Amino acid sequence: MFTFLLGVHVLVCVILIGIVLVQGGKGAELGSAFGGGSSQTLFGGRGAATFLGKATTIVAVIFMITSLLLAIISVRQSSVSGSSIMNDTGVQTQEAKPQTEEAADKAGVKPEGSAAPAEKPSQ
Repeated sequence: MFTFLLGVHVLVCVILIGIVLVQGGKGAELGSAFGGGSSQTLFGGRGAATFLGKATTIVAVIFMITSLLLAIISVRQSSVSGSSIMNDTGVQTQEAKPQTEEAADKAGVKPEGSAAPAEKPSQ
């Protein structure tokens, strides 16, 4: 199912790119600058939208649906298998070592549990 949906998604991507590249810009024709030139419209000069505009909307909706379905399927597959990207990092955490009074004095910080503030060493 995932492979089939991925194939449909890639096909829809290619179709969407093609439709967008075929469309002309808003001022593509000289006649459109003077109020005319609605040659691409589907329902006449004051029609709802061009055919390519409607096709772009339909293909974009299909693209979004396949994107969401692919995301949902991949999350469900990873939660079933128990894998996580954090398991694959290989980074191990180390516990913080408590500072000794000597190291704290050297750094000029107050060690944990002492009442008096540490003095900065003279240089």
